[in-house]
Amino acid sequence: MRLLTLVPPSPRTLIFLTVGLTCVGILVSFSKRLSHSQRAIRTNSFSTLADLRMIRLCVGTSLVLLCLVLVGLEVGDYPIPRFKAIATAFWNRGGEYDFVVNSLRFPRLVAALLAGFCLAVSGALFQSLLGNPLVSPDVIGINTGAALCAVFVLTVGADLSVLPWAAFGGAVSTAVVIYLLAWKQGISGSRLVLVGIGINALLASGITYLMVKYPIERVVAAARWQVGSLFGSSWTDVRTLALGVIVITPVSLFLVPRLRLLQLGDESALALGSRVELERMAVIVVASAFAATAVAVIGPLGFVALLVPHMVRLIVGSLTGGALLLTGLVGALFLLGCDLIAQQLFAPTTLPVGVITAALGGPYFLFILVRFNRAL
Repeated sequence: MRLLTLVPPSPRTLIFLTVGLTCVGILVSFSKRLSHSQRAIRTNSFSTLADLRMIRLCVGTSLVLLCLVLVGLEVGDYPIPRFKAIATAFWNRGGEYDFVVNSLRFPRLVAALLAGFCLAVSGALFQSLLGNPLVSPDVIGINTGAALCAVFVLTVGADLSVLPWAAFGGAVSTAVVIYLLAWKQGISGSRLVLVGIGINALLASGITYLMVKYPIERVVAAARWQVGSLFGSSWTDVRTLALGVIVITPVSLFLVPRLRLLQLGDESALALGSRVELERMAVIVVASAFAATAVAVIGPLGFVALLVPHMVRLIVGSLTGGALLLTGLVGALFLLGCDLIAQQLFAPTTLPVGVITAALGGPYFLFILVRFNRAL
């Protein structure tokens, strides 16, 4: 008896996928050619320089996101006319397609956007802080710490309303433990990464123990959640993600100038008035909070936090407030695109989105690894 049958992708699906990837490549190439230009913005109590290139990139990414959301409302096992789907989602609720659009598709799309934003920003903060393009919260154990607490909630049959808080507490606690174990008259990026990899392995063994210990009917839910999936996302999940983005994003933007000082080295940062260890710990906690927010809803999804910040850095260079927002938007675009591919590539069989992110992120990770080793 076959439990899963994968139907070969239809020619139409392959054509759309090829055209989509080609368009992405063209847009990335075009974005590199945009000229740098800055404009001063002054008021009575505020003054700043706006990077017009960054603004154009953020606006362009947002427009592509909007187009992808509209496509996501239309496509699926239950076909809905394009304008009917858009109308049902935004102004004509309660009609024939209300359940499919507003209970199944729309919350899943918004959850993908917000979770992708959280994971990408988390990876950008970690990579900039440690100066290592191979670092992400899923590599150094932050995601696994959140997953361990979440799997514990699922396997013991506790109230699911505490799952986001459990994941958040697990991620932040793991970050604090890694920081303390890596401390030796200061923090070294390479030492923190090595400690994080060890902690990641230890926490993963704890998850395995829980999966073996508890009854199969509880383990199944935890196993599915661990793969990383947006299936069954609800407006409650969207509210959880939105709350995390609204609260944590301003703090992360506030920390970006401090992070740029830390990138100069501890001695230079101290000379410029930076409280090095306090600010480094604050960046780690904020990055962990972003990762925990996403993991609490969609599971410990891999490669988004590793892949997206590296791609954006190749286009815009060093981290700024605008680059951080652009990284989040590209992360939202990447995860939403992967979820649509997961739904349509082998339709009617729907794959977990984690399968697609791993299939795309694995080869790129090897590319980054080879390039990083050559640079050493």
